[in-house]
Amino acid sequence: MTVTVNTVSHDGFRHSIKIDDYELFTDVPKSAGGEGSAPSPHDYFDASLAACKALTLKMYAQKKDIPLTGVTVEIKHDAEQEQKGHYTLIVKLTLKGVLTDAQRQELRAVADKCPVHKLMTSAEIEIETHLSEGAFSQ
Repeated sequence: MTVTVNTVSHDGFRHSIKIDDYELFTDVPKSAGGEGSAPSPHDYFDASLAACKALTLKMYAQKKDIPLTGVTVEIKHDAEQEQKGHYTLIVKLTLKGVLTDAQRQELRAVADKCPVHKLMTSAEIEIETHLSEGAFSQ
């Protein structure tokens, strides 16, 4: 899988994001000089956690025969301390279906074990950036 991001317009901040056969867009908010026409990279970061929790819960419930009929995951972030290395994500889980209190608590615990949650909280991530040969500005 390769993610490719390309500038859509040289005047603005809107970019296309291609992930295999899927296309998304990103922009910066109007308050930062963008058009606010698409989610920001921070929004996608937050969304990846929400999506992973929802999918993990559905798969786990199916495997364990827990009558979970749906999941809603809401994420809000507090980025006030981001420049100091602290970014807080507040997660609200809504579990749908006729569930016992024990099942609800089990699912809540499983949500915090989704792969993206683990990646965000326990992995040491290395990023290598290389310039491609022949990259010319136009």
